[in-house]
Parts: sequence; structure tokens; C-alpha cells
Amino acid sequence: MPAHTNGSITPGTRQRRRAAGAGARHRLVFLDRLVATLIHLRHDLPHTVLGLLFDVDRSTITRAVGQLRTLLTEHECAVPDRPGVHLRTLEDVFAYAQAEGVELRLDATEVQVGRPRASRGGRRAFISGKKKQNTMKATVVADHRGRTLWFDAMRPGRMHDATAARTEGIDSCFRHFPDVEMLLDDGYLGLRRDHPYQALTPPRKANNSALPEFHERWRRHRHEHPSARITVENALDDHKRWK
Repeated sequence: MPAHTNGSITPGTRQRRRAAGAGARHRLVFLDRLVATLIHLRHDLPHTVLGLLFDVDRSTITRAVGQLRTLLTEHECAVPDRPGVHLRTLEDVFAYAQAEGVELRLDATEVQVGRPRASRGGRRAFISGKKKQNTMKATVVADHRGRTLWFDAMRPGRMHDATAARTEGIDSCFRHFPDVEMLLDDGYLGLRRDHPYQALTPPRKANNSALPEFHERWRRHRHEHPSARITVENALDDHKRWK
């Protein structure tokens, strides 16, 4: 309806009238658009091939993938055995872990990407010091059963693992949720230094002059820590299967 001001129509505020059901119609229903997007992300099939599979034009697939990728990115992580619990931010994960007594696991993974254009600023930031390739890095938080509770945005591969976690505000989460413990690997020694009773990394090797029982204790703990942290590696493997 047009807007009125003192009985007159305000210039430039007339709204377009459209009958119910009018306008462009999707050639693909929502379920088909979702399936096409998941196939593209899982198998990296070109949009042209997906168009042949769904009997639509390539542009239709491109539009559907663009829309659904945005929805999937904004979707929160759900906890399977807790209906209604959805975790979107790192603060949500820490609050859930403290309320439920869940011990968290955190790790980062790198995925090789194409070399950025020469004109792109910060091009060297994508060269990983570990893999010596152009990579992007993502950080994942999982529980003791290997279920993903949170993942952050993709970051250039040159960024250190601990720096990526600090960028997401993990320091403030440790301070506001003092009862939460998180298992980490040796790449997060800085977090263990700042939060020694929450950020748990593998124990440091005992001095050569230490008693034999200290060395035996170190070997036992060195084995137990990766065994407890392996679930986050399983979660990372699940993410690597997708584009």
C-alpha cells in the first residue's frame, strides 16, 4: 500500500503491487537445490555437469549453489543428543561445555588451494610454513565423541594455529569459563602458558637427570594425551571430505 502523509501520497514511496504467487519461479525445488549443492561440495562436480543431471541450465545451478552455500555457512552446529541446542560461536561452545562438563578438543587443518593472483594483496600469507604450499587453514572444536561443535572461518595458511584461535577470542573464553578444559597439541604451547589449568598440551619431556619413574610417567602421559585427543582428528577428516 502507498504511504500517506496527511492524506497525500509521499513522492517516491509507492510500492510495487504483485499478486500472490507472481514473479520468477525456481526450476529446482528447495530439496533439489540442497542436494545439488551438497554434491558440488562433496565431489566438486562442475555446475555444467550438475545442470545435466538435474535437467536445468548451468546458471540455475550456479544460483542455487550460491544461495545454499550462504545458508549452510550461517547454520549453527547442532548437538545430536540435545535437541534444541545449537552452537554458533566459540562462546556458545564454552558455555555448553561448562554446563555439561564436556572436555573439548581443538585442532587446525590446512587445505591446499590454488595460487592467488599476482595482483592480490597479502599473497605470501597463503604460503604455509609447514606444507610449503598455498593453503587455507580452519580450526575445529570437537567433543570426546568426535562431533564437531564449532569451526571458524578459513584463514591464510601462513597464520599460526594459536594465532588463529586467539583471533576467534579463545583467551576471553578461557577467562569467562574457568571450568572448561581443552585438549591441544604442541602447536598451542602459548595457550598452555597463559591458561595452564585449562589449555592442556602433551607433557614436556623429563630432564635426562630425572629419576626413572619420572621418565616412565612422561611416556605414559605422552601416550594417553594423543589417545584422548584423537577424536578431533576424526572430526577434521570429516571436514576434509568436503570442498
